[in-house]
Amino acid sequence: MSSRELASQHQRWTAYQDLPRLTNHWYWRPGWRADRQFYTWHLTFEHQPELHHLVADLQRQLALPGLDLVPLDGLHLTMQGLGFTDEVTNTDVAAVVAETRRRCAGLPPLELSLGPVDPDAEGIGLLVRPWDRLEHLRATIRGAIGAVWQAVPEASDGFRPHVTIAYSGGQAPTGPIRTRLNDLRHQQPARVTIRQASLIALRREHRSYRWTTVATTPLGA
Repeated sequence: MSSRELASQHQRWTAYQDLPRLTNHWYWRPGWRADRQFYTWHLTFEHQPELHHLVADLQRQLALPGLDLVPLDGLHLTMQGLGFTDEVTNTDVAAVVAETRRRCAGLPPLELSLGPVDPDAEGIGLLVRPWDRLEHLRATIRGAIGAVWQAVPEASDGFRPHVTIAYSGGQAPTGPIRTRLNDLRHQQPARVTIRQASLIALRREHRSYRWTTVATTPLGA
C-alpha cells in the first residue's frame, strides 16, 4: 500500500473514533431533485464474483440501524462528472465519448484491490488501491472532456477513489457501527480487473443510486 493510501485510511479511521453520530447521506446536493439525472463517468463492478462475495459477507455483518446497504448491482466508483442530462446536448455527449474512447484505447485494464473497510460520517466504503492508476484514468477522461469543452466540470484535485457498500440513512449513533467495524478491519481485500469505464445517467431512487449506461469506453482496446 502506498504511503498516501495508508495515511488516508489511518486519518479517516482516527476521525471516525471521535464521530458521535452519522450524517444523513441523502440530502439533496445543489441541482439535484427526484426527477433529474446526471451524466457521470463511473467504474462499475458487474461480473466480479470475488468482490461480490466480500461485499455480501461484510453487509451481512453491517445490517445495523442507520445504514442503507448498497445493492451489489449498485456498486460503483465515481470518476468524473459531466453534467445534468437536461443541460448537456446529445452532440456533446457523443463528442466526449468518442474522444474518451480514442484516449483510453492505449490504457491497460485496471488491476485493483478493494478493501478493507474505510468509514466516514456518510457511510462505509472499501479502500481502493492503487490510486495512481485511477488518477491517470481520471486525468485521461478530463483531458477528453477538455478537448470538447473549454472548462472541465469538477475540480481536478481532491479525488479519493472509494467504493461505498453502505450509506448513512440518518443521524444514528456510531458506537455500535464502530464496534462492528473493529471486527471487519482486517478482512482480506478483493481483486478486480476493470476493462472499461462507463458513462452513465445517474439517478437517486429509494435511498440508493441507480443508473442507465449511456456508453462505455474499453481500456486497452
